[in-house]
Amino acid sequence: MKYTRFEKARIIGARGLQISMGAPVLLKVPDDLIDPIDIAIMEFERGMLPITVKRPVA
Repeated sequence: MKYTRFEKARIIGARGLQISMGAPVLLKVPDDLIDPIDIAIMEFERGMLPITVKRPVA
């Protein structure tokens, strides 16, 4: 599925918030990477996020 830039921003933002609140990280993160948004971007790019988008049927 191809996401719009708005969907991508919402997914990464929501996942970054989850990570910052203590959610488990789904991939091996380098020790020098501590920003939750950067971790969420890595997860998004690898297709590991458990977040889906429901679009209205028009």
